Amino acid sequence: MTSPDPEPSRTPGLEPGSGVPPGETPPAEAGGTAGISHPQPELRKGWGAMPLVLIMAVVALVAIGLIAMVVALIA
Repeated sequence: MTSPDPEPSRTPGLEPGSGVPPGETPPAEAGGTAGISHPQPELRKGWGAMPLVLIMAVVALVAIGLIAMVVALIA
């Protein structure tokens, strides 16, 4: 079983002062981040006009119904 913190004097590849000599570690990979592999879809604008109109109409109908209920309870 190996120790998670080996003795520094017996660890291969370490220089005095805990340094690692050049060439001891492999070079970093790009990992596929060098460029875009597929064209990105165009971003659409937010909400269209029709969904906003429908939402405002539903909100207006609910508000009218609530006001009518309050008026009916008072009268």
